Amino acid sequence: MKRHATAIWHGALGDGKGTLTTQSGALSDHGYSFKARFEDESGKSGTNPEELLAAAHAGCFAMQLSHFLAENGTPADELNAKAVVNVEQVEGGFEVKESAITLTAKVPGIEPAKFTELAEKAKAGCPISKALGAIKVSLDAKLA
Repeated sequence: MKRHATAIWHGALGDGKGTLTTQSGALSDHGYSFKARFEDESGKSGTNPEELLAAAHAGCFAMQLSHFLAENGTPADELNAKAVVNVEQVEGGFEVKESAITLTAKVPGIEPAKFTELAEKAKAGCPISKALGAIKVSLDAKLA
């Protein structure tokens, strides 16, 4: 299985801008810029690679955990996963330092210890977590 996306960039870093298009069409010539990436903490001026990484990580983790919960005989009613990707300025540029997942879950009939075990297993086992092996991946999971 292969998936693809295309980035087109025009101009220099500070004043340039680009577009992102994904294979699925979820993004089609969607704008991104230096401001959207490094200056606009509100996230209203466009997307950026770190936001897309966070979306990928939250989605991958939730899918992986849903599989483990179903295998356990305790399918989830709802998994509300959020990933926050932390980017810090370092000597020579910027670096992704962490992806922190928070989860609130509605899982009828599961024991809290089993829920924690399966959530940790999903954190370690989802393909995006594995791809992020060079950074800290944390998890704060709770039952609603």
